[in-house]
Amino acid sequence: MPQGYGSYPVSSLIMMENLLVLVLALIWDIALGEPPRWMHPVVGLGKIIFLQVRFAPFRSRPLTQFIYGGVTVILTLSLLTFAFYVLLSYLKGVSPALYMLAGAFLLKSTFSLKELHQAARRVKRDLEKDDLSKARADIRALVGRDTTSLEKPLLVSATVESVAENTSDGFVAPLLFFLVLGIPGAIAYRIANSYDSMIGYRGKYEYVGKFAARLDDVLNFIPARITAGLTIAAAFMCRKCARGAWRVLLRDNGQTRSPNAGWPMSAAAGALQVQLVKVGFYRLGDETRALDTGMIASGIQLMRMAAFAWILAALAVMVVRVVITG
Repeated sequence: MPQGYGSYPVSSLIMMENLLVLVLALIWDIALGEPPRWMHPVVGLGKIIFLQVRFAPFRSRPLTQFIYGGVTVILTLSLLTFAFYVLLSYLKGVSPALYMLAGAFLLKSTFSLKELHQAARRVKRDLEKDDLSKARADIRALVGRDTTSLEKPLLVSATVESVAENTSDGFVAPLLFFLVLGIPGAIAYRIANSYDSMIGYRGKYEYVGKFAARLDDVLNFIPARITAGLTIAAAFMCRKCARGAWRVLLRDNGQTRSPNAGWPMSAAAGALQVQLVKVGFYRLGDETRALDTGMIASGIQLMRMAAFAWILAALAVMVVRVVITG
């Protein structure tokens, strides 16, 4: 059997290194939040996508636009993921400690939990001050819909929806891909998800962004359903309505245009006993309780508990791997 340092097998050392990388990334998120914009890999990726979109053939046939979008996503994802893989491999050869620090930074860049909750709290504070204009501006950090005419209940709804959905694609999914494929897997997922966030919707980007949107649907299929299950478990632990979360999940998960977004959102709606509404698109849950500003705090509490349960599950998986490979 190949040996690593001392008498430890190489596979066991890899598992221990990845475990430390995950712990360091989680500590970074809790203690520091997002890296500065000038050094944030996702911000840099956004600039690359923006540049690529400037040269998109919007006046060409839909098929040409689709091919351009697909080739762009595949090439960028492949090249960047490979580049980071080579970088991490080089750093591991230079210094395991340097590798783990760089790996933790890159892994942290693929998920964002603290910033998600802080953004939701900013909207909550705006609404408590009845400053709807500021709330409509601040909520743009969370949602892509037009917020200019949203009143307080719909602003609360949009915030709760976003916290639930982004817990899935902004936290559960990156860590799942990390567990399965390591740091490169988490990076590849974040690249695909970033394309979907920027161009994966109807309108101007209908065809250029269609490949990105479909790829994101595939990648988030399992994470969204895991998040829904975690939300039900969190409802039980937070003394919310776990039975309602299960009932509404089964009934309403298919109402959203996305095949995935409805899962965590409908589970959250049932757990909080509210109706989450995007006018003209869906109504998830029942109007048992009012959509007041306190519901944002409840939504944050619920999804924080779901995230905590996922952290425990991820750490448990990695510890078991270390034990097995040891």
